[in-house]
Amino acid sequence: MFLYKLEVQLENKNVVLVVMGDNDEQVMNEAEMHLSKYFVVPPVILEIALIEKKRANKGTAYVIES
Repeated sequence: MFLYKLEVQLENKNVVLVVMGDNDEQVMNEAEMHLSKYFVVPPVILEIALIEKKRANKGTAYVIES
């Protein structure tokens, strides 16, 4: 398992998303699914960029600045 840090460019803003998964394809699919669940109106996704990938071990974390 890996933790993925993704930057997502939506039509009107950018968001950071952290997803756990086994491979890149699975994580991209999960990211799209979570974004559509999170927003009341499913957003227009322009781009999803993989920023970091770390093995998911106890204590693994990301620092996300706003």
